[in-house]
Amino acid sequence: MKIDKNIILQRNGKKPILIDAFYTESYKRQPIVIFCHGYKGFKDWGAWHLMAEAFAEAGFCFIKFNFSHNGGTMDNPIDFPDLEAFGNNNFTKELDDLDDIITWTENYFKNNPNININEISLIGHSRGGGITLLKAAEHTRVTKLISLASVSDFGVRFGSDSEIEAWKNKGVKYIVNGRTKQQMPHYYQFFEDFKANENRLHIETAAKQLPMPQLIIHGSNDSAVDISEAKRLHQWNPDSQLKIVEGANHVFNTRHPWEKNELSEELKTVINYSINFLK
Repeated sequence: MKIDKNIILQRNGKKPILIDAFYTESYKRQPIVIFCHGYKGFKDWGAWHLMAEAFAEAGFCFIKFNFSHNGGTMDNPIDFPDLEAFGNNNFTKELDDLDDIITWTENYFKNNPNININEISLIGHSRGGGITLLKAAEHTRVTKLISLASVSDFGVRFGSDSEIEAWKNKGVKYIVNGRTKQQMPHYYQFFEDFKANENRLHIETAAKQLPMPQLIIHGSNDSAVDISEAKRLHQWNPDSQLKIVEGANHVFNTRHPWEKNELSEELKTVINYSINFLK
């Protein structure tokens, strides 16, 4: 297996993006799968590297990356050394990042006979599920879409009117990261950007317009994103497939750090569903 690790995508006037690519040199025309991490996530979280290897072994070119404002840096992509960037992140920046990743992927593998740049599928986890769904609806080059424990609505997550008003007055609110104990900032620009782009960021509208096959996977024990969100996504796109992983939590019974050399049974199930769907 070939792993191109920590490739830096430099961009004019934007923060760079760090990328990993997993593929094999024994398969011809491997379809591309681009994975988007979720909120407070990063490409090297938990067991995502084992998931990437499983896809590569099954004959796919698997790309994972850090969103440009996820709080990681080029030198330290794990955790959140750059909280200022984290605080300035928003949904439209993530959509732009994903667009640049799709273009980068096509250019990077353009002359590689092992990779099929005309077949690009997206996989998004949690908030990344919402981002991939929106991008799939507006991007003609995406061929298939997989949502893992995906959210179905960005707007409901901002809190009550009074909470939003308090946020506006202070200019910032903080979320404690349970694992790292960091006070992670969200500047009010996050909400302003959402309101300015509300139509573009409306997941229900996008879900009803999806032109490509969609697979929705959710754990039955997800306490972070309720299973009802998966059912809503499926309802909005009745042509989609819905798979419930029994006993699985929001991260399919993995954690960070993940010290084992094998996947959880629940994440194995996710990967099997996904590979069967893509093939």
